[in-house]
Amino acid sequence: MLERSGYADAGERLSPALITEAAVFLEGRIRHTPVEESPALSERLGVPVWLKLECLQITGSFKVRGALFALSRLPRARALQGVATCSAGNHGKGLAYAARQLDIPVTIYVPSSVDEAKYRAMVALGAEVVRSRFPGYDETEAWALKEAAQSGKPFISAYDDPYIMAGNGGTTAVEVVRAVPSARTFILPVGGGGLAGGFAFYVKDQVPGAQFIACQHAGSPALQRSLNQGAAVTEMPALDTIAGGLEGGLGRRPFEVLKERVDHVALVSEAELRAGVRWMLDHHQYLIEPSSAVTIAACLSERLPPLAGPVVIFLSGRNVSLSTIRAVIRDS
Repeated sequence: MLERSGYADAGERLSPALITEAAVFLEGRIRHTPVEESPALSERLGVPVWLKLECLQITGSFKVRGALFALSRLPRARALQGVATCSAGNHGKGLAYAARQLDIPVTIYVPSSVDEAKYRAMVALGAEVVRSRFPGYDETEAWALKEAAQSGKPFISAYDDPYIMAGNGGTTAVEVVRAVPSARTFILPVGGGGLAGGFAFYVKDQVPGAQFIACQHAGSPALQRSLNQGAAVTEMPALDTIAGGLEGGLGRRPFEVLKERVDHVALVSEAELRAGVRWMLDHHQYLIEPSSAVTIAACLSERLPPLAGPVVIFLSGRNVSLSTIRAVIRDS
């Protein structure tokens, strides 16, 4: 199998030192996004609830954190030859932004089902964006890895990478723990696992008795299956969904972190994701993308275990096309 992050030092592993390095590097380069109380969810769940608003990040999602840090770790001479990646949208947009900041050419391979708003944003940031003939993420990534290998470009994984985990999950966890030091439960979305892996690594080490809840699309439950089987399920069948960020397999590196740190996996349906988007508009007047709404949907589903409060819920992004939002609103 082709290596997803072949540019990384083979001996590099996620560590507290790497997260600290990422946080120092990102200072002044990203927003320290706010946390906001949610009275409606606090009443519903019976504990104080805070929202971590990464939907307000520079590129509209947390993915710019890992993209900037990962590119900073790539030798400059090699970076100037160009890099490649595969993305359902947010990682690609984050990498396109980071590449423009660092004057690095970038090629982004995307599924044919990519959200149009995300596609246009990547192009506007100067990236070469290549559509796959495949609608699913995993098939597109397999093709992208081969294309990158043939071109000799380093491939920056969206999730299966220690620098991505440190930048995306690790640095947001640092911010959350500082902002809400009394927090005991953390509810996050999981796709490939780059965010969840870095976040769980930090909070389980720093917060005594931390409870970590992972939220996934019921149609693509790679983490749940990985935990059941004891090995990373790296590929999943393509899923017809408006939440492209939740579709696909789990990375091997994130699974090594998550397998001992996940307390509960909450699975939600497509209809519940759409309801979560509408709930946020109605109760907080924030437009979030369907992938981000998986955490809200899990809280509204009443399928969570007893929660130790305060609770922090992660809202991962806001990048969504007008046509998708119209469809979500029509569903109501």
